[in-house]
Order: sequence, then structure tokens, then C-alpha cells
Amino acid sequence: MSRLVLEPAAGPPGAATRLSDRSPAPDLARGVMLLFIALAHAHMYLYNSDSSGFRGYDLNGGPVDRFVAGLQVLFVDARALPMFAALFGYGLIQLANRRIAAGAEWRDVRRLLRRRSLWLIVFGFAHALLLFFGDILVTYGLLALVLVGMLRARDRVLLWVAGLWTLVFAALATLPAWAIVIEGSPPLPTSVESPIEAAGQRLAIWAGLGPMLVLDIVTPFLLGIWAARRRLLDEPGQHRALLARVAVAGIVITVVGGTPLALMDAQIWTDWTTGTAVAAYAMHSVTGIAGGLAYAAIVGLIAHRVAGAPGRVTIALTACGQRSLTCYLLQSVVFVALFAPFTLGLGGQLSDAGASAVAIGTWLTTVLLAEVMRRAGWRGPAENLLRRLTYANHHPS
Repeated sequence: MSRLVLEPAAGPPGAATRLSDRSPAPDLARGVMLLFIALAHAHMYLYNSDSSGFRGYDLNGGPVDRFVAGLQVLFVDARALPMFAALFGYGLIQLANRRIAAGAEWRDVRRLLRRRSLWLIVFGFAHALLLFFGDILVTYGLLALVLVGMLRARDRVLLWVAGLWTLVFAALATLPAWAIVIEGSPPLPTSVESPIEAAGQRLAIWAGLGPMLVLDIVTPFLLGIWAARRRLLDEPGQHRALLARVAVAGIVITVVGGTPLALMDAQIWTDWTTGTAVAAYAMHSVTGIAGGLAYAAIVGLIAHRVAGAPGRVTIALTACGQRSLTCYLLQSVVFVALFAPFTLGLGGQLSDAGASAVAIGTWLTTVLLAEVMRRAGWRGPAENLLRRLTYANHHPS
């Protein structure tokens, strides 16, 4: 028996759901979290001014840069990815429910979701080839491709697997942590001056990094499925107590777990040992799951509060979330144009604070563009393309 929660069909089979019919909270959450994605990615484009290699957070930066680094480590890094994974699982349930409510059988829904996942991987390949080695589209595509069957798993199975995988992830997180502490950050293609050579290096890193990141987000993905069955973000007003508990507990866990690494990267705590640093990195990664879930819960509570009369900011952020794929890709376009050594080369000149300022400006620009598209009645071009490719020659029955 299917474990999916059926909803009324929003239109004929294969028709796009009208944006006005979508629940606002998941889209609002995506719109807000794209800021965190921009902040997390911007410092990955920084490199030494002599183009000698990737720099990332500047351990020798001034007080403002160290403060920015510590703040981002505490609240952004390893926090945005889990939230998007939870929203991704949530969205798959919504998509599957619409198809089944429209009369499709589960085998057809599964085939459709796998087709969509394969196209996400293709999108990720193009993203890495042309723009950014840290693409996450391949990660979500692989995740859905492998775990699509979990959409029909019993609630108890979902929660048990999520809990057990958290323990597995905690153990696995020590491996990259050990490598970073002992050997430093791996070489990245951000400082490569040849566009052709940079493209090859981006693909090489993408091929290993994308699948590896799947291990990080299994737990929030499964919990997103569980939450979607209860419509926690579709009907946040009916789940305010649970959302509040998740928000408070998640923030406390993520702050406590992320503080040691934040103090290290801010150069406030300098007398750490190798073992302590490895533990700090691993704890930062694992507790990021709680942070991602907390952010989703907070946005759900905000969405409920403003549901009656959403302001212009809320509407614009929701529009950005409705076009999250387009806005995500636009971030990389802007970052390459500004940061790469074969374009404006700001990656070799800006500090951590400067890169974060660019990230905020880029995000605000995508929010404004999304609002312009909303007013014009346009969907995001990347979303339109993904839909056309996914539904090409697809018959729900």
C-alpha cells in the first residue's frame, strides 16, 4: 500500500502546477536559503593574489574578515545543504502526490522521478563544465535516483534509517576532516588562468565531490519526506508547536556543534591539537543537519505569520524560491564573471568580507529578477527546460 499522502489534482496530467497554487513556505525557504548558498560558494572562488592556488577563508585576514569567516562557519557552511536536501525530499513527495492524484500509477511516478533525476545530473554536468566545480545538482539527482523507493517506505523505516545514517555519517565525517587538518584544503581550479584547463579540473573535482556529498544529505532528505507526509510546511499553522521545537533545538545544536570550528577559523582559538580539530570539523558537519532543519522550521513559522498579508519582501523571496534552479545557476554565472582569473579576477583581490558582500549583492539581484519574472508571469527558464525534458514523451499511465 502506498505511503504517499494524496492531494487534489492541480490540473491535467503533465500540466505544470500554477505558482499561485503552490504552498508558499517551501518556496520562501528556498528563496532565503539561496542567500546561504551564495555566501557558502563565494569564498570558494577566492585564491591567492599571485594565482598560486585556492585560498578559501583567509587565515591571515584582518579582524573583520575573521569575524565574517567565523560567522559563516557557524551559521552557513554545512547548514544550507541539509536544508535544501530536506526541501528536496519534501518536494518529491509533493510532485509524486500530484501525479498519483491525477491518476498515475506508482511505477509511472517512479519512472518520471528517475527521469527527472537523470536530467538533474545532466544539468549538474553542464554547470560544472561551464561554471562551478561545487555543483550540487548532481548530488540531488543521484540521491533521488538511488532512494526514490523511500518515498513509499513506512514512517518507522524512514525515521530508523535517518537515525542510523546520522551515526554512519558521523563516522564518515572524520575522514575528510582528518585530510583537511593534516594536508590542508585540496587544490581547486579557482586560480587556473586558462578557461579550458579550468573546465577540465572542474569536471574532475565534480565527478568525485558530487557523489561524496550524497552521504552528507541522506538524513535530511528522509526527514523531508517524513515532514511532507504531515504537510508541516504546507499547513504550518497546524504544526506550530512542532516547528517551534525543531527551530529552537536545531539552532542550539548547530551553534554548540559549530562553535569550536568557528573559533578556529576566526583565529580566536589557536592552540588546538590535531585530534581536537578533527573532532571540531566532524561535529560541525553532523550538527549542520540540525541547523538546516531548524532554518526550514523557522521559515515555516514565518510563512504562517505572514500568510494573511504577505509583504513585498516575502512575495519576492517566494518568487525567488519558485525559480530556485534558475537563481542558483545565475549565482555561478555572476561569480565566474567577477571572480575568475580569466574574467575580472576579483577572486585574487577580495577579502572574505568582500566576497560575502558580493554574495549578498548577487543574491539580492536574483531576488529582484525573480520578482520581475513573477510580475511578468514567467517561470524560470531553467525550471521550464527541466520540465520539458522530464515530461518529453512521458505518459502518466
